Amino acid sequence: MTTTIGHYINGQHHASSGTARSDVFNPATGDVTSQVSLATAADCELAIATATAASTGWAATTPLNRSRVLFKFKALLEKHADELAAMITREHGKVFSDAMGELTRGIEVVEFACGIPHLQKGEHSSDVGRGVDSYSLMQPLGVVAGITPFNFPAMVPMWMFPVAIACGNSFVLKPSERDPSVAIRIAELLTEAGLPDGVFTVLNGDKFAVDTLIQHPDISAVSFVGSTPIAQYIYEQAAKYGKRAQALGGAKNHMVVMPDADIDGTVNALMGAAYGSAGERCMAISVAVAVGDEAADALIAKLTPKVKALRVGNGLGNDVEMEMGPLVTKTHLDKVTGYVDQGVAEGATLVVDGRGVETTDGSNGFFIGGCLFDNVKPGMRLYQEEIFGPVLAVVRVDTLEDAIALINSHEYANGTAIFTRDGGAARQYANRIHVGMVGINVPIPVPMAFHSFGGWKRSIFGPLNMHGQDGVRFYTRMKTVTARWPENLQAEFTMPTMK
Repeated sequence: MTTTIGHYINGQHHASSGTARSDVFNPATGDVTSQVSLATAADCELAIATATAASTGWAATTPLNRSRVLFKFKALLEKHADELAAMITREHGKVFSDAMGELTRGIEVVEFACGIPHLQKGEHSSDVGRGVDSYSLMQPLGVVAGITPFNFPAMVPMWMFPVAIACGNSFVLKPSERDPSVAIRIAELLTEAGLPDGVFTVLNGDKFAVDTLIQHPDISAVSFVGSTPIAQYIYEQAAKYGKRAQALGGAKNHMVVMPDADIDGTVNALMGAAYGSAGERCMAISVAVAVGDEAADALIAKLTPKVKALRVGNGLGNDVEMEMGPLVTKTHLDKVTGYVDQGVAEGATLVVDGRGVETTDGSNGFFIGGCLFDNVKPGMRLYQEEIFGPVLAVVRVDTLEDAIALINSHEYANGTAIFTRDGGAARQYANRIHVGMVGINVPIPVPMAFHSFGGWKRSIFGPLNMHGQDGVRFYTRMKTVTARWPENLQAEFTMPTMK
């Protein structure tokens, strides 16, 4: 008998008022391990009402005391890291070490949020006029919501809620229904850390819950990470209902390989960037742009045996850890397999075929092996669309100028990288490329927590990125106070000016 995962409302587990459920799988075996409740209107109303009730008291809590809760939460995350990482592997499929890496990057944002009092100081100017001072206050919004994807069930929520909570907001998290257990465990740890009831809520659900959060008048802001069509929908709906939104969408990340690149080091970097987490990363490298046929031939020659030799299997319970786990669901496996079929039909050269892979450990879940294509052209769906699987496409160009033009013409602009020994080429690339996050001999240039994460063009909707100073600005609103304490006030009927 499978267990049912409910919600976490007002500091405790909450069973749904309805009967709608969604299956949660272990992707490595294909078995249903639990079911998650899908929120009803009554569940949504209760979640938002308790978050609203808690928001006033939490906003009035001093920034120092809010930070102290987060310090305790960070310690609990570290104490339970193995448990949380195993949860991620069992429900998402990524290998255990990768799950630990995800958790570490999330904890870094908690560390950043512990120091937010420094970033909430505002500004002060004395004597802007005779006897007049002006200062600004960075105040919380109230209740904010986060809608997060399946591929990072711990890290992406932690891009959002630690910053939001540190700034004095209540936070309602709607995690992916594909891997919801980590969110519930995180909520338990926040309660253990001393967070007041109602300040952090987990509301499991589907599109109904999403639309309710976007439309509800007590929700002030919505953060989202996922596909571009949904990101655009959420951003437009948020604008319609008068609230701010940061909505991160899809990606097609390119790595430029210059003729002078260290080919062995480049291939090693590319293997992890393309095939880590089975390619289910918004910052995965899915296109290698080789400058010159010599570089392309060397790249293919070095990649081919490594891709064929990938250890593919269950991310838990093996004497030798696998390098790549399964995809998250059978539906997603079929989608990725369809892209490989389409690439072959369009005329790209399938150098390594991962379809029907035999796993290293005999696991029989939602597996596909690493796939490698050569001679991919810009007009192919294989090149244009985000696949979100372990499929690497090699595109050949003649010059760096061609590579820049190719990448700048793509609708997605999340992340990119260049591998080269030429500092001038790297500097030119960084300055001219129209992409939000750039790596120079770094394959996955995810910024540290005290910088901000976000792409350009159709990879993001909204002016502010995740975490870093942009995160603080997103989860606060500025109030500017102009103050004078004169002995005698005189009536003035003209536009006030400072003298």
